[in-house]
This record gives sequence, C-alpha cells and structure tokens, in this order.
Amino acid sequence: MRNICFILSLLFTISSFSQIVLKGTVYSEKGPLENAAVYLNNTMLDTNTDENGEFSIPIKEGQYELIISYLGYKKINYALNTATYIKPLVFVLEENADVLDEVIIKKIVYDDEWRNNLAVFKREFIGRTELAADCEILNPEVLGFDYHYQENKLTAYARKPLQIKHNSLGYLITHELERFVINKQYITYLGYTRYQELKGNKRKQKRWKKNRLKAYNGSPVHFYKSLLNNTFQEHGFIVNQFKRVPNPERPTEKEIKKAREIIKRNRGLAINYKKNDVPKNAIDSAMLVVQKSRLPKFRDYLYKSKLQKEDILAFKNNAYQFIFENNLSIVYTREKEEMGYIKRVAFSKPRKPVAQTSSIIPIDDKIVLDITGVLVNPLDVFYEGYWSYEKFANTLPLDYQPTLD
Repeated sequence: MRNICFILSLLFTISSFSQIVLKGTVYSEKGPLENAAVYLNNTMLDTNTDENGEFSIPIKEGQYELIISYLGYKKINYALNTATYIKPLVFVLEENADVLDEVIIKKIVYDDEWRNNLAVFKREFIGRTELAADCEILNPEVLGFDYHYQENKLTAYARKPLQIKHNSLGYLITHELERFVINKQYITYLGYTRYQELKGNKRKQKRWKKNRLKAYNGSPVHFYKSLLNNTFQEHGFIVNQFKRVPNPERPTEKEIKKAREIIKRNRGLAINYKKNDVPKNAIDSAMLVVQKSRLPKFRDYLYKSKLQKEDILAFKNNAYQFIFENNLSIVYTREKEEMGYIKRVAFSKPRKPVAQTSSIIPIDDKIVLDITGVLVNPLDVFYEGYWSYEKFANTLPLDYQPTLD
C-alpha cells in the first residue's frame, strides 16, 4: 500500500516577520489520529496532533521536508515549499503491515553478539569525535541487527524512534532510523530527526553554544550554505578537483585470485620469497602479486585548484545542481584535525594535526542542493576524509544559526 496525501485543508497565516503558521489535520482510516508526530526534518520545529488530529507549527517561509509519523503506519515525507505551494492539505496515514511484521514483532536477542553489534553501531553512527563522547542513546534496546558473514554486511533497524541525549550540544534528539548499512568499507545511514533543546544553567548554555559553533564550522552544511552564498572562500574553504583512476601498480582481481590459488596448491613447499626479491619461479611471482594486492586500488590526481562557485554549482530547472566532473577535495583551513581522526586507523604513524580535508564522491549524475544547505537526496554522494569521521554526534538542526558572541 502507498501513502495517500489528500489535498484538502492547510492554512497559512503570514506574519510581519515572514513567518507562517502551518496548520493541518492527520487521519487514519478509522478517523482523526491523535498524537501523530508532525515535524520538519532535521529541525527543532515539531508538534503532535491533538484529539481531533489537528496540528499547528509556526515556521519561517522556505522549503522543508515535512514528516508525518505514527508507529505502525506508513510515514509521509512531504516536500513543502511555502512560497509556491498554497493549496490546503490533509494527511491520511495507512497501516504498514510490513513494518509490523518485520520490525516490531521480530524478536531481538540481547546476547554478546547483539552487544558487539551495538558497539559497532554506536561507533559508526554516533561517531568517535570529541563531541560524541557525551552523546548517549537512551533506548538502545529498540535496536536490532542482522549480520551477513559471507557479505561482511551489518544492517541495523529500530522498532521505535531512537532517543538520543546529546550533553555536548544540549539537545534531546528523536531519530527515526530508516537505513543503516555497513558493507565492507562503506557506511550509509538515513533517517528523520527532531531536536529539542535541553534545559541548563548559564554555564551549560555557554558550553553548548561553543560546541555547536565548533560542530557547524567546517561541516558539510557550513560548506553548502557558504557555497550557495558564494562566500565559501571567505569562510576558509579551499575546493580542488581530482580524478580517481585504477592504480596501475596494483594487480587485477583476476591476477590476485590466480596467485592465491598457486600459493594454496603449493602450500607444503618452502616459500622463501622476500619483499623486493626478483621472482625466480611461479611461486615467487605469485607471492609478489599477493604483496602488491595490498596497494591502494585507486590513485587520485589533482588537476584543478581553488575552484569558484561557477565551477561547482549552477541553477538549472529551478534548482541548484552540482555541475563539476569527477570529485571534489574540500580543505577547511580554520580548524585542524582531532587526534582521534589521526589515530582512527590501527598502527597509523603519529603526526601533527593539519587542516581538515574531506572528499565529495558523486554517486548519482544529478545532485540537487536545497536552498537550506542540504542535499535533496543525501545518498547521492559519498563522503571521504574528515566528513566521514564526523558523524551523527556532530550534526545540528537545520534551523541552527551560528553566532559568534
């Protein structure tokens, strides 16, 4: 079954401060739905429906991702543009039998395997940054995991929204996890998030304000917003362009497979081949191929430095779209790496922190950037480098406004 969204009644009241009051009604097939969650994704703007299924949210004019959610029902994800869409709306939620069967009823066994998977989930979802140290999942028992040994793939699902208390940033966060997959070296996660500010004294408020600015500076949202305004260079970003090609020094997968088979067939023979020796026979050659299999699969070649906005972004078909070819390297010069980033790889050589460097690797041919500074489809790109290190614990609500005092 599919979400049904009937255009019936949504009222806007424009204030003198370019704000509107978003009003509407949420129904199920049985009638008005009370206590349904209604919120603008990744913001602090949220509410719940009353006994009549009605809701009201004061918001600023703009483009939003409006989420209508109720446990056991299909979520509605509605693209709201207050400037162009003035027709009234009523949302009708339909029961989701698939979710009830696969997630809610599915039994979770809280054994050692579950605890190990939970530790992996926290590390790769919450992160390992300095801010992540004080970010806690309050209800981890709602999480379940599926691990496929042959594919080396870990999938996480949540029976209920995650409740996350972020003492470093001063937020109580509700996150509806839609997708979390670790597949070899790739990690993807997607969900819908609501933020509420924690209460705290002046000392805590001051610390939260400082930490929020730290989380914002150099982040993808910071870069995208400054890119839209053509101020990214003033904000400390340097953008370079690079091409990724197969490493010619690394053997092909076919050659590696054949070499391993040769070594396996001759397992009983003494193998004295050492690195940098000239191969004297087929076994030596196979050993050399296996050694070279540890080389990186690809090489990156920088071919254009200090890109301008017109090299990266263009306004096409009433939307901002990326127009660059290949990949981008983003250097944020105003903050250095955390030591945790340097030490994240086992046995890595110690070094001094340098400017934070991240890479944008496009996955889709058409990548659209919203005017709020977020990607319309976050899974259209893959982040490498520092942005892949900064995970959920370093994200902020989209309505966050950085202030220096």
